[in-house]
Amino acid sequence: MIYSLRGVLIFSEDNYIVVECSGVGYKCLTSSETQRKVQSQFGNEVKIFTYMSVRENAVDLFGFSDIEELNSFKMLISVSGVGPKAGLAILSEFSTSQIAIFISSNDSSSITKVPGIGKKTAQRLILELRDKFKTLKSDNKNNDVGAASAAKNVLEASKALGVLGYSQNITLPVLSELDASLPVEQLIRAALHTISKL
Repeated sequence: MIYSLRGVLIFSEDNYIVVECSGVGYKCLTSSETQRKVQSQFGNEVKIFTYMSVRENAVDLFGFSDIEELNSFKMLISVSGVGPKAGLAILSEFSTSQIAIFISSNDSSSITKVPGIGKKTAQRLILELRDKFKTLKSDNKNNDVGAASAAKNVLEASKALGVLGYSQNITLPVLSELDASLPVEQLIRAALHTISKL
């Protein structure tokens, strides 16, 4: 099992990168988030955390820029009906903190925005991962008890911003970068400040 790679980033496409280690190029399927993080390192040494998927007719290596995204990926594919490519598609659409918010707040409709993820799969993700995502360090600030409350604050702020005409596609990425333990009013003000700069 290959746990990580340290080598030179020699190639990058929409959904994969190639890291050369001791003359061998390893193709790693990646999320758009990892692509964004390593793009500036082209031609330089990078460290990629990996997950190897071995099937009857294929061996695929999935690469992630940090251990948090790798752990999220492992959680996602632990759900029945969610394979590695579906897990990667979810992580390409949403950040780890956004996924944690959706799961802890039973927001299956947002998860179904990922191509190939239907309502039943989204509900299964929520059912099976609710407790697991509470322990994931999605914002490195909230404890298990506060995670649900923080998710509720973010959703309330998102709904309020929706009344002002902002879609969740704009508000949730902004809100997920803020301290979710803040009161709803402060989250709204901070989000509006950030959105005004976009």
